[in-house]
Amino acid sequence: MTGGSSGLGVETARALAGAGAAVTLAVRDTAAGERVARDLIAATGNGLVRVAPLDLADQRSVAAFAAAWSGPLHMLVANAGIMATPLLRTPQGWELQFATNHLGHFALATGLHPALAAAGGARIVSVSSVGHVNADVDFDDIHFTHRPYDPWLAYGQSKTANILFAVEAANRWAADGITANALNPGRITGTNLGRHIDGLAGAPASFAPASTDVSWKDAEQGAATSVLLAGSPLVCGVTGRYFEDCQVAVPHRPGVRRGVADYALDPVAAARLWQVSTDMLASAGLRR
Repeated sequence: MTGGSSGLGVETARALAGAGAAVTLAVRDTAAGERVARDLIAATGNGLVRVAPLDLADQRSVAAFAAAWSGPLHMLVANAGIMATPLLRTPQGWELQFATNHLGHFALATGLHPALAAAGGARIVSVSSVGHVNADVDFDDIHFTHRPYDPWLAYGQSKTANILFAVEAANRWAADGITANALNPGRITGTNLGRHIDGLAGAPASFAPASTDVSWKDAEQGAATSVLLAGSPLVCGVTGRYFEDCQVAVPHRPGVRRGVADYALDPVAAARLWQVSTDMLASAGLRR
């Protein structure tokens, strides 16, 4: 699981470890990860919690993690993410939110595909956000090379990409017994996701604090949908869907802070994003 050293990741890992799963916390800050691992082992009595270094913004780190993986992988929880950062770019020139939230997880999942296929019935859980309703993927200018940078549009685009990835992974890898679903954990208190912003200044309506149609959740409540998709028999065989509040999401309606946008489930866009992502990695010399 990525992003397992704070917030939703900790609570997702706690639930999975409590159910007896062997959990690898793939984290950038390994010291924080080790502290969490010790706490989880003490709380659950499950000694099968370990930490491995992973920086999703660094494709060399992603490749090293995938290469070091040994044995089958039964579930991949793509939980880590950043939100509304200032305009920052990776050494490849990629916009940081897209590079971290989507490309990092895309490279990780494709690199781990043999391990997922070997598990038989593996599950991929892609943590998206209601923020996806603010932006489709702009295939003409994904990295804000020509259009003015907007941190919220960039975040929304990356979260749409998280859903489209699940849609296409569900299609491509069905024959391997792999299911893939995306989710909105909800509006969560007490996480560090918003560390780059000041009181959600300039945020679109989907993030407005005065929401009347969506309740705030703590991290444990927010992790519930991830845990459902990772391990529950209730969703066995369900794939290519977007969930919120532990159920398949309804279509998004303007002015409502829930639901899934039509463009996020578009199979044509999903296939296009997969190819574009593959080409980006190849053009940077990161994939053949």
